[in-house]
Amino acid sequence: MAPRLTTLKSKLQTLPGRMVTVSADSWRSGKESSTARGYGYKWQQARAAYLVKHPFCAYCLRDAGISYEQDAVAIGLACMTKGIGLPHAQVVDHIDPHRGDMTVFWDSTRWQSLCTTHHSRDKQREEALGI
Repeated sequence: MAPRLTTLKSKLQTLPGRMVTVSADSWRSGKESSTARGYGYKWQQARAAYLVKHPFCAYCLRDAGISYEQDAVAIGLACMTKGIGLPHAQVVDHIDPHRGDMTVFWDSTRWQSLCTTHHSRDKQREEALGI
């Protein structure tokens, strides 16, 4: 008769079921919806217009060493030369956190286009570190 296999107990820690993503002292904590925070129809229109004028992710271009201060054709050629696809942006990001200040919120000189990955990963990490 062959010996039986035994199951080993897990050595991984269990994580809490729910993680807090917004601290109690955040400017967002008292607001109920994204529209109440300024991200309503007017923002969606401004966002769409900004992405038409600035279609590429600023961080992707930075990481590839490609200047954003070129026209779309030059950026496309530079991407092809480096063997990368066009880094299309989906998010208009506030370079400086506006923290509910609507003057800063609507100042398009403080906006940048980012891809979802860079906005969700790198930009969030920078803000958490205070960079």
